[in-house]
Amino acid sequence: MVLDEPILIKVDVTNTGNRAGQEVVQLYIRDLVGSVTRPVKELKGFKKIFLNPGETKTVTFNLSQDNLKFYNRQMNFVVEPGEFKVWVGPNSAEGLESGFEIVE
Repeated sequence: MVLDEPILIKVDVTNTGNRAGQEVVQLYIRDLVGSVTRPVKELKGFKKIFLNPGETKTVTFNLSQDNLKFYNRQMNFVVEPGEFKVWVGPNSAEGLESGFEIVE
């Protein structure tokens, strides 16, 4: 994938309980191989949603080129091609996992 436009990341969240509630849906990414050491998971977005019992909502994140940039060894703000993992869930330890690849 060439990053000309944002990557849309969508996840359905369902309230399986008996009471109305709220959830903070968090988006994390990881650059699997970078020219510099990068964090294992970087928070790139979050949304707070309210759900009634049994209700399902689709949460959408737009992951842009700017969300993937970092400072390389030459102190240039760049996006490097390569594989990325993405997680969406209630925290950094649990949730759904997927991935994508950026090519030149």
